[in-house]
Amino acid sequence: MTQRTIRRAAMALAIAAALGATLSACVPLVVGGAAAVGMGLVATDRRSSGAQLDDQGIELRGAARIRDIANDNMNVTVISYNRQVLAIGTVGSEADRQRVSDVLRQVDNVRAVFNEVTVGPGSTIQERTNDAFISGKVKASLLDAKDIFANSFKIETERGTVYLMGIATRRETDRATEIARGVSGVRKVVRIVEIVSESELANRLPADSRNAAPASPGGVEARPLPPAPAPSGGGAVVTPIR
Repeated sequence: MTQRTIRRAAMALAIAAALGATLSACVPLVVGGAAAVGMGLVATDRRSSGAQLDDQGIELRGAARIRDIANDNMNVTVISYNRQVLAIGTVGSEADRQRVSDVLRQVDNVRAVFNEVTVGPGSTIQERTNDAFISGKVKASLLDAKDIFANSFKIETERGTVYLMGIATRRETDRATEIARGVSGVRKVVRIVEIVSESELANRLPADSRNAAPASPGGVEARPLPPAPAPSGGGAVVTPIR
């Protein structure tokens, strides 16, 4: 069995689990960091082992902080990748939205908070199911691509907006954005990605996975994507669907 086959089987299990979760009773808070399925996915994670552990702790502590301020109109998902936190979902007021930012910034080891929470009614079961389906299609499309390493990115979807989180080269980020934009049902793509050069990427990856994707022409210095333009996300880069 090839590694691609293993990854696709793991992804199918993850998609099935996500769809099942969306059909369960609605809860006001979701922790975004599900455990990776299969040792192959864990082994090729571009985060350090310390960052992976920190991300799990950040999500749990962030969830607890938001639970302390939660009310009936607050439905928030907390996701951490390489100590950068994304908050998505809905709240009942702009004041509650600001509280989400405030409490997440107080969590230990958080480097940055991207608050993409919107003010308005919570998602319906149909919307959550559709979002899970879109995430699954994006993940499958990345797996099928021959010129990108799918495990470079963590995918979340909220009401048709796909969030790409990860550590990747500029070429990989642009290619992943292109693939996500081509998936039916995607309204826009928000990228919260740390850009690294090919040489920096080689130092991060295990020796057997450094050639998983073709090299890009020319390196890009390691830095977050530039903060422009984002409707609500404090540094997230929005790529609208045309």
